[in-house]
Amino acid sequence: MEYKSNINIAKEVLRLRHSQMIVNEKYKSGLFKVPIHLALGHEAIAVAVDSVMEANDKLVCSHRNIHYNLARAKVLKPILDEYLLKKEGLAGAELGSMNLANASKNIIYTSSILGNNLPVAAGLALAEKVKGGGVVMVETGDGAIEEGSFYESMLFMKSHALPVLVIVENNGWSLATEISERRAEINLSKFAESLGAGFEKLSGNDVYKYIERMKELRERALKDSSPVVIEVMFETLGGWYVEKDDKTGERYINYHSGPSPKIEIKELPEIAHSASDPVFVLREYFKEDILGSIAKEILKTVKEEINEA
Repeated sequence: MEYKSNINIAKEVLRLRHSQMIVNEKYKSGLFKVPIHLALGHEAIAVAVDSVMEANDKLVCSHRNIHYNLARAKVLKPILDEYLLKKEGLAGAELGSMNLANASKNIIYTSSILGNNLPVAAGLALAEKVKGGGVVMVETGDGAIEEGSFYESMLFMKSHALPVLVIVENNGWSLATEISERRAEINLSKFAESLGAGFEKLSGNDVYKYIERMKELRERALKDSSPVVIEVMFETLGGWYVEKDDKTGERYINYHSGPSPKIEIKELPEIAHSASDPVFVLREYFKEDILGSIAKEILKTVKEEINEA
């Protein structure tokens, strides 16, 4: 499949954005009884992972998993029903949000416990190696790499020559505190090198570039029988109204990326004019009127899917 400028890839990025914005609006209305960690701004890496996964590959997720579940499931409704704890939900109302897995789409395990999914991924990768399976991809964050389980799991993966892609999503924040304010820098490149593992840093959130690079990194992990750490840099977009501002009339607190406009569901969804916003990056490949047209189409489809047309 030719990925470069493929409009279906752009549609997937927009579908993930619109789906999350719909969930966000319902969240603000107080509809859910479970906590939900949105991943607005994370769409490019999720679409890339979904695009490069082979039939025998497995994915292990963390508490912030909505983007991966949306990318693999291809629909919002069963995920939304799960968040609403309906029996029609993706997991029959048994997993909620932070533990949502989908074995039918090779999301084998998801954990709400920080760093817990890393040793599970290591064990799964060993089992896959014995069975002659594919690559295991495990998604984690900049907070979980502080846990002892990260070092121990990486050591296990390398020691047993396991082809694993360890995707570290780094938005530079720990809740309301910048990482630089709270702890010393963790140099993942040097850490991976110390174990003889591979390392790659991805930034810019260009979904097409991410897909091509992820394909190469997957092949590298298989060829070298070794884990590869992939640090993905982005802003987690979002915001909440808190008070009036003398200059703008409104102010929003965004605990990930600084002040940003109010989230609204528009034809062309933008939360911030950020060069690293995956939606914004699509303009490098398509004219804005084309993006607006397909975004309108995607929004209509998603709304019809959940009976909100």
